[in-house]
Amino acid sequence: MTDTHTVSTSPGWGELLSGGNLIRSIALSGGVALHAVNLYISTTILPSVVREIGGMDYYAWNMTLFVVASILGAALSSPVLAHVGPRGGYGIAGLIFIIGTLVCTMANDMPIMLVGRLVQGFGGGILLALAYAMVRRVYVEQLWPRALALLSSMWGIATLLGPAVGGVFAELGLWRGAFLVLVPFAALVVLAAVFVLPQREPGRSPGEPLPLTQLLLLTLAVFAASWGGVGKDLSSIAIGMAAALVLIVLLVLVERRSNCKLLPRNTFRLPAALGSLYSTSALLAGTVTCTEIFLPLFLQELHGRSPLQAGYIAAVMSAGWTAAAISASGFQARRRVIAVHAGPVLSVGAMVILAAALPWAGQIGDWLPLTLICGALVVGGAGVGLAYPHLSAMVLRVAPPDEADNAASSIMTVQLCATAFGAALAGLAVNLAGGSTSSGGIDVANAARWLFITVAVAPAFCLLIMNSASFTQASERYR
Repeated sequence: MTDTHTVSTSPGWGELLSGGNLIRSIALSGGVALHAVNLYISTTILPSVVREIGGMDYYAWNMTLFVVASILGAALSSPVLAHVGPRGGYGIAGLIFIIGTLVCTMANDMPIMLVGRLVQGFGGGILLALAYAMVRRVYVEQLWPRALALLSSMWGIATLLGPAVGGVFAELGLWRGAFLVLVPFAALVVLAAVFVLPQREPGRSPGEPLPLTQLLLLTLAVFAASWGGVGKDLSSIAIGMAAALVLIVLLVLVERRSNCKLLPRNTFRLPAALGSLYSTSALLAGTVTCTEIFLPLFLQELHGRSPLQAGYIAAVMSAGWTAAAISASGFQARRRVIAVHAGPVLSVGAMVILAAALPWAGQIGDWLPLTLICGALVVGGAGVGLAYPHLSAMVLRVAPPDEADNAASSIMTVQLCATAFGAALAGLAVNLAGGSTSSGGIDVANAARWLFITVAVAPAFCLLIMNSASFTQASERYR
């Protein structure tokens, strides 16, 4: 339940981070931070893991299985919420995450590590989605934008903390300790949730049956896209991407006809306000994913940066996202809508600059292209930060009351899907644009150029969606 004290028309951060709301904010943002920090810790220590326990052939599967399990966990969070309530949901998700983390800590070969990552991702996905579902339950509506900005900012903070924590343990040769430090953090999040979140509401329906068919199709589509994105030849790439496309089409058809929904009803029926909001959110999230995956590689290969330097230059984008999300969270009325429309414009401009500046190394000194790169990353991150929290708040505003929990938890399902498919498409763009040089490597400069030209299409498409009747309708309700 929300606090009963009066909240001003434009409440500040003090009202979100004081009294009972402070513990609520710790519980919800902690769940998001736990998942996000774990993601960046894992990518940092993975080379050390492989050196000790082997399994280089399954290197990429650490991320693929984690993201797929996170998608499944996020998609199942609404039934979990309906059956056991917020307090029970956090307890179950936290316990699953801790079990998976301990399995990773004790792994002595890669198959065991992959099992741990799968369990970790499932528990973390539930925590992520529950955090968004809880916003409308535990805060008054005036605080929704700030609460959502707080959750969004956890990804930027994780980008800074994850590599640092993972790097320290990797340097000490204690990569298992990097996983182990997450256990008390997870226990603290669950403890805070137990104290401040409500139990299952008496008389509340336990929810509909699980959308198992849609979940199976979604999982297969992610695997197909991932396989196609790293294909060694054009035939495997074409087969993987074609299979992913067919599976997505089947998913949409099944979702439209099924009584058991993965996303809120009418999401795929035009005109659909929720569908336009989810699409815009996914495209913006995919912009960040595609940038962050390959940017460290390009900075090392083209600009001679060390792995640590490249990692923290890439983190500038998340810093821009976090700063903009926090700054824009207090916008009211028309300023909110302006911020949402400005986001994709800034992102398009940033991607164009990156496409020009990243291949431009050593021609008139490295300081100028690096300055342009850092500036573009700040602008691109700010574009997403301006729009994303308000898009999430718009979802909460326009969702049918009887599907509010599913609509809120689906915010994270959609973002995780964008992460998975964005990673696959980024790999595809790099493979096709980089090609093979006479020395057997890839043309990194050409790969960088065409990757960001391709990525620029995503925020550009957001602008088309924002001109649709369904999006305009959602915007009017949010003012």
